[in-house]
Amino acid sequence: MTTKHQLVVENLTLGYGDHTVISELDLLVPPGKVTAIVGANACGKSTLLRSMSRLLSPRAGRVLLDGTEVHKTPAKQLARTLGLLPQSPITPEGITVADLVGRGRHPHQGLFSRWTRDDDEAVAAALEATETSALADRPVDELSGGQRQRVWIAMALAQQTDVLLLDEPTTFLDVSHQIEVLDLLTDLNHDRGTTIVMVLHDLNMAARYADHLIALAGGNVHAAGEPAEVLTEDNVREVFGLDSQVIVDPTSGKPLMLPLGRHHVVSEPAG
Repeated sequence: MTTKHQLVVENLTLGYGDHTVISELDLLVPPGKVTAIVGANACGKSTLLRSMSRLLSPRAGRVLLDGTEVHKTPAKQLARTLGLLPQSPITPEGITVADLVGRGRHPHQGLFSRWTRDDDEAVAAALEATETSALADRPVDELSGGQRQRVWIAMALAQQTDVLLLDEPTTFLDVSHQIEVLDLLTDLNHDRGTTIVMVLHDLNMAARYADHLIALAGGNVHAAGEPAEVLTEDNVREVFGLDSQVIVDPTSGKPLMLPLGRHHVVSEPAG
């Protein structure tokens, strides 16, 4: 099992140029749990994740990992504990799948250390878990969008961090592969105790797979807690401007949001 690290955001303000995206935000990521961040487009979900992983410096406030500011931690040192799969990672031209996944092992290697059996095993396990072993020798730029996304997830898994941040990990995937990826991340959490923080657009997938939901709106946390506490009709209306009906998912027991458009009404139960 992994060490359960404490990831905390305090009074965080983030932005680009003259535009403020996140304002004086506080949150606590439950250690050893799966957390999903949801919210409307441009509400700051990806911006928040970038700052939590040290890629974006705050205008104010701080991100703490076990009490130490991540923005003051050397990148390679941080990468041994905290990994990030960004929304649109850039693939080096001509690189093969195996070589890309192998880059996830770099934080574990010193200046003069060589590739080890542990590295081989970590890469092989990551390829197998994402069902990309058969693609190992193929150039990444020849793959479909869905295959490429699974390879990037394999690289994140090969890094073997205790905390893993993922920005839209189901992007480009059809629904069956979305389920496979979310099942895989759940297995990683259950088997190794890895703290998972992921940005998801699909509210129902977020509610089904997450232990903890964070809903962003207006540059701050609108609601946070267990899915049943956060995915409510009032919160969906306030965060997304959408009328909905929230019922209990008969499969998972989690809340299930049914959107209501102008041409749909809630059926009254037969009396």
